[in-house]
Amino acid sequence: MSDWIDIGALDAVPQRGARVIKTTFGCVAVFRTAEDEVYALDNACPHKQGPLAEGIVHGKSVTCPLHNWVFDLETGQAQGADEGQVATYPAQVAEGRIMLEASFLQLRAAE
Repeated sequence: MSDWIDIGALDAVPQRGARVIKTTFGCVAVFRTAEDEVYALDNACPHKQGPLAEGIVHGKSVTCPLHNWVFDLETGQAQGADEGQVATYPAQVAEGRIMLEASFLQLRAAE
């Protein structure tokens, strides 16, 4: 059984935008697509540690604001010629609230 943490209202994250969420297990970037899907990833680009939450969300991807690396929001995998990956975490919307799965965040904290 999954244990979900309520991190806030869906409306607190703009469509095609992101917010950095501080949890007891560390900070996570939460992204919202134009279709109101939510994704949670590590906030630091593996290239130069760019803040992905400040990037541009397009479709199901985010472009790093520093050097334009593009990451798939579902897998965290860099797209195109760029190589690298950021960790992803299960996220969902329930009754207008964004929920993150606690067990995955706890694993992140243990690394």
